[in-house]
Amino acid sequence: QVQLVESGGGLVQAGGSLRLSCAASGRTFGSYAVAWFRQAPGKEREFAAAIRWSREGTLYANSVKGRFTISRDNAENTVYLQMNSLKPEDTAVYYCGVRLGSASWNWNDYTYWGQGTQVTVSS
Repeated sequence: QVQLVESGGGLVQAGGSLRLSCAASGRTFGSYAVAWFRQAPGKEREFAAAIRWSREGTLYANSVKGRFTISRDNAENTVYLQMNSLKPEDTAVYYCGVRLGSASWNWNDYTYWGQGTQVTVSS
């Protein structure tokens, strides 16, 4: 049984930083991709960033490129999302998702999801 547990969300002022964590368990994730998506109230879930578990290379949405950094710690089975220069429009519930194979921009392509962590950026 795959489990994903997000943490690290909170309330921060605009311009501040947060680091989200996605701890994965239940299988070996070497052939998987992990992505962070976010969903604001009344909006669809949107892609933020993705990384392959055992290969180099990352993907970022244009809206977060240059401000967010996705990374992984294979020993800890954890993926991180470092978020800098946060803006009020970054306010959302952030979810991590896992899928077999390469990363995808489409949330429907991901098989496993965590419960989400709330990020609120005040102006």
